[in-house]
Amino acid sequence: MTPTTALDKYPAGRTLTADQITEFHAARITLLIHLCGVKNRIEGLTKLAKLDFFVRYPSFFQRAADHLKQKAEATANGDVESAMVRHHYGPWDARYYQILAYLESRAVLTVERRDKTFVFTLTDAGVAVARRLAGEDSFQDLRGQMKAVKKLLGDKKGDWLKKLVYQLFEEEVAQLPLGQVIRP
Repeated sequence: MTPTTALDKYPAGRTLTADQITEFHAARITLLIHLCGVKNRIEGLTKLAKLDFFVRYPSFFQRAADHLKQKAEATANGDVESAMVRHHYGPWDARYYQILAYLESRAVLTVERRDKTFVFTLTDAGVAVARRLAGEDSFQDLRGQMKAVKKLLGDKKGDWLKKLVYQLFEEEVAQLPLGQVIRP
């Protein structure tokens, strides 16, 4: 079953995965903007997607840290909880537009366009949600991974991150057909 499959046809009694729950993705993106952004803001959809990639793929993050000759203090166990696909500009999640609209409709996030760049900023309510999520034990590993990603890559531009992904992960990402699931 793919993440975009309607849950109305999902067998009753079968356990859902985190990947199938909109709120899980919304929580991750809220935390990503809070912990990996600058002043609760991330500038650029490419940057948001690439930071999210390194959070979701801890083994690729470790390889990037090794390449940059930096110590990575990642806390995630290396498992991919929610896979991404190869898109025109590298790793992508087709749910981004849905999740961002979901967060904006709940006044957690504002989306502003500056020239060709989208700017994602948490509202005051969004910051409160992010702080509450960051304090939850269930987000401990994710929070640690995001802090490590921020420390190593948080000051980089989206285009720089995209080039890093294509340089380091040619076989795993760049050579995949569009829409193919990225596997570590």
